[in-house]
Amino acid sequence: MKKQIICLLISFISLTGFSQNESKRIKQFNLKRNIAIKGYDPVAYFKQGKAVKGKKELTSTFEGVIYNFSSAANKEFFLKNQSAYEPQYGGWCAFAMGDSGEKVDINPETFKIIEGKLYLFYNAYFNNTLKSWNKNQLGLKSKADANWKKIIQ
Repeated sequence: MKKQIICLLISFISLTGFSQNESKRIKQFNLKRNIAIKGYDPVAYFKQGKAVKGKKELTSTFEGVIYNFSSAANKEFFLKNQSAYEPQYGGWCAFAMGDSGEKVDINPETFKIIEGKLYLFYNAYFNNTLKSWNKNQLGLKSKADANWKKIIQ
């Protein structure tokens, strides 16, 4: 009997901890109704080399974050290695994260793949931050990594 109570208690604590981490993660990501990348397919950036809008019928949830996919094949790729396809910095603008440490919205069609990772950028009103990022990618990426670590602590 004591063993069962201890097992139940451990299970409850584990689930509660996971739920809190998931909730914190959701708050840090750039989401609309828990959907990442404004509904764009995260795998398409890698496999098709372009931004492709996902379908509401083809979704998968990874640690509380919902992703839409343009095809069943892309969804399958995602399910095999979810973290590999997630955007960096919670889907916020990489340039802004490096420049000022701020969470700035993105244009999902403005992106760059660097060393197998997806980076998204703000691009509106004649301000394409990808161009600024490209001028000092190494420095901005280093600062963005450090700023993001502070945010997710």
